Amino acid sequence: MTTLVAFAFVAIIASLAAALFFMLRGGKDNEAGNKRMAWALTLRIGVSVLVFLLILLAWKLGYIQPHGIRPGQ
Repeated sequence: MTTLVAFAFVAIIASLAAALFFMLRGGKDNEAGNKRMAWALTLRIGVSVLVFLLILLAWKLGYIQPHGIRPGQ
């Protein structure tokens, strides 16, 4: 599970870097660069949502356990 989350984090950072690259490289009328930047940001959002859902699923299936401050203490 830790490896999966670490891989997803690297993918999120890489997607942000790609979006930054396309944003800085393109001009005002660079339609292809704008589309690629939007796609990179959409990919980042998709990966983030997928990681969140996988963490919830792993918790529900018992692969990970919450820890920290218990409610009511």
